[in-house]
Amino acid sequence: MHLDEKNTMRYCRHILLPAIQEDGQETLLQSHALVVGAGGLGCAVLPYLAAAGVGRISLFDADTVDITNLQRQILHTESRVGMNKVHSAIETLSALNSEIHLAAYEEHFTENHAELIKSADVVIDCSDNIETRLLLNRLCWQHQTPLISGSAIRMEGQLIHFPMRDNDPCYACVAALFTEHSLSCMEAGVLSPVVGTIGTLQASEALKALLQLQPERVSLLLYDALQLEFRRFSVPKQASCSVCSEPRNTKR
Repeated sequence: MHLDEKNTMRYCRHILLPAIQEDGQETLLQSHALVVGAGGLGCAVLPYLAAAGVGRISLFDADTVDITNLQRQILHTESRVGMNKVHSAIETLSALNSEIHLAAYEEHFTENHAELIKSADVVIDCSDNIETRLLLNRLCWQHQTPLISGSAIRMEGQLIHFPMRDNDPCYACVAALFTEHSLSCMEAGVLSPVVGTIGTLQASEALKALLQLQPERVSLLLYDALQLEFRRFSVPKQASCSVCSEPRNTKR
């Protein structure tokens, strides 16, 4: 997909931004975003990527829509309970922007999908388990693909943008600091707009990554919805990290 007269009108509010303009919007139209998870975070990320004109979006999720999802997963509807989440999400996204290419993967993301990381321009991690997060991190590090990681639980959320530059830390550096098992939304609950807040921020960071507007340093952003407070912390690179302290197997 290319920027033509029709699309220029559609994306004119982007084109007016000095950081985007016509060249930047053309970049978005030619970009490929990989989103893992069509739950609460993914349902906030995806409509903004689609609306922004990211030309190709690949989406992974093996789960089906459950009645308990509707409290926060706003791409899905009551009539789609029992439908696979990726197909439900794509049905909504196609109505939002029929010109972009949407690929549905009704399965869990595994090592077998590594080539998609290589072809993607950005990966947005909206998964709900540490194994998938660590796998995405390792593959993104190998292929120097920017990774946008988000999570939300109770009334709190966190966000990290990993550009995957040589001197940057990676998600494994952060995971090494975890001292106890992380609870899931099923176990601890979550305030519905919190996933929307974090997911929207993930979408912003993903678009920035596509436009090469990367952060100067990697930091962890914490959101406290109860106190309406954001806090930012530097993320140190772990010298003994099993991922980013080792030479890359591949280069872009």
